[in-house]
Amino acid sequence: MKTSAYLEELKNQSVADLKAQLVDAKKELFNLRFQNATNQLDNTARIKEVRKNIARIQTVITEKQNVAE
Repeated sequence: MKTSAYLEELKNQSVADLKAQLVDAKKELFNLRFQNATNQLDNTARIKEVRKNIARIQTVITEKQNVAE
């Protein structure tokens, strides 16, 4: 998915949805790290992608909370 389209999708979601998505992304990152440690992970670039997605989600959450204040 293109980054700009993903960001627009994130900006259109509520904070509660974003927090749920953040939890899912963190679980996925944990599983990817576990697979990498046990040499079961084929696509190691996915770890970097998930980390960036977590940062994007956290940024949008922070922006929404600052606007609400």
